Amino acid sequence: MAAPASRQVRRRARAAPRPRSAEDWWWDRLAPRGSGYHLLQSDSMLLVLSEPGPARPRAQRRASRRTPRQPPRGPSAAAKPKAGLRSEAAAAPAPAPAPTPTPEEGPDAGWGDRIPLEILVQIFGLLVAADGPMPFLGRAARVCRRWQEAASQPALWHTVTLSSPLVGRPAKGGVKAEKKLLASLEWLMPNRFSQLQRLTLIHWKSQVHPVLKLVGECCPRLTFLKLSGCHGVTADALVMLAKACCQLHSLDLQHSMAGSRMRKLWLTYSSQTTAILGALLGSCCPQLQVLEVSTGINRNSIPLQLPVEALQKGCPQLQVLRLLNLMWLPKPPGRGVAPGPGFPSLEELCLASSTCNFVSNEVLGRLLHGSPNLRLLDLRGCARITPAGLQDLPCRELEQLHLGLYGTSDRLTLAKEGSPFLTQKWCHTLRELDLSGQGFSEKDLEQALAAFLSTPGGSHPALCSLNLRGTRVTPSTVSSVISGCPGLLYLNLESCRCLPRGLKRAYRGLEEVQWCLEQLLTSPSPS
Repeated sequence: MAAPASRQVRRRARAAPRPRSAEDWWWDRLAPRGSGYHLLQSDSMLLVLSEPGPARPRAQRRASRRTPRQPPRGPSAAAKPKAGLRSEAAAAPAPAPAPTPTPEEGPDAGWGDRIPLEILVQIFGLLVAADGPMPFLGRAARVCRRWQEAASQPALWHTVTLSSPLVGRPAKGGVKAEKKLLASLEWLMPNRFSQLQRLTLIHWKSQVHPVLKLVGECCPRLTFLKLSGCHGVTADALVMLAKACCQLHSLDLQHSMAGSRMRKLWLTYSSQTTAILGALLGSCCPQLQVLEVSTGINRNSIPLQLPVEALQKGCPQLQVLRLLNLMWLPKPPGRGVAPGPGFPSLEELCLASSTCNFVSNEVLGRLLHGSPNLRLLDLRGCARITPAGLQDLPCRELEQLHLGLYGTSDRLTLAKEGSPFLTQKWCHTLRELDLSGQGFSEKDLEQALAAFLSTPGGSHPALCSLNLRGTRVTPSTVSSVISGCPGLLYLNLESCRCLPRGLKRAYRGLEEVQWCLEQLLTSPSPS
């Protein structure tokens, strides 16, 4: 009888209530029973939330986790007691059944489920506006069903960048990866990107046409498209996209063409640029306002042939024209050809190049003969342009004039006179003037810069940036310019052989420019 008695003592000891721990005491202190608050614990925080009903005690939650499993039912599970112990088991009193805990409400679902969907979408919208939709929306959709519903709203997916998953990998691996991503896009486009406004494709090699087809079918609100490093872009795909997306107004691409409603177009010069420009000349984009054609990392040695008059007829609303670092070979107008209509709305013309180009006074006159509103003229590297050709332009309100020569003046015979024609014509409007590398003489530069000392009406000149790098400007001329232009904030005097040592550098800011004036006034003139 001793063995059964010891077993009974052990069972009673196990059924005895567990003493309260310090953790349970803190839980009751933070959210007492009947206080209307309950605790919600996560991996890194402890939340005290209000709720009409009482919270479930932590001890009961632990007890529910330790509830023993029910033995399996069946004949094999019912083990027969031994014969020697049958009488003892019958004589021993049956243990008292454990009290059944009263059923209480389940654990709190979390504050995320109680926030209205509209408020949650607005919160997500603030995060998307700051950091973009990815990867935040993809991660938020995995939190709970309510967050997944909020993250699935098409209004949040307004800006998307799609990059090829295997950039720099072998061609076969990249094609397979793009096909897998295309299969995902076939579901994402109608379900997530229906309100897409800005799309960027980076380094797509083989599946550009199917992606653009999906965009045209599922993204009617698209306004901006950028294709960077993409291959296989066809003119038909872009024409289809321009027809399907009525709000598309900006296109940034390397090898493609624009649509009839296009206003901005950036091109990298390549073998396909001629066909694209041919479409522009055929009035494909009558509303085009910005056209930029530039070279990539590998400079293209094939000259760009662009007829000026045809471009003026095809893009009459052009406001910005940039032909950057190109070997532009303008086509002659031909005998008996009437002058083109010009660019009446042109405000910026940039023909900057690091090498010698074929732009002359005659070509510049054909470009700007009908552009009275020009504000910026960048002719850096155009060594064939002379001050006499600039004097005949109809532009009266020019604000920025860049005539710097960088590394191209060593093999050319530069003009030594004529700079006063430029300053006398635009001294009242010029804000930035770049004459670096020009071969004007000391006397010619003195006469040119003296025009800023006597502006009409007695008002101060608007000049705030002056680049005289590598010119023959003298100390007296520089002192007069600084004294007569109180708003001068940038002055570049590098490599000016006529200036004293220690002053041949660039000055930025009003204080540095005034310090240069003090040094020029106090230092002796070079011998």
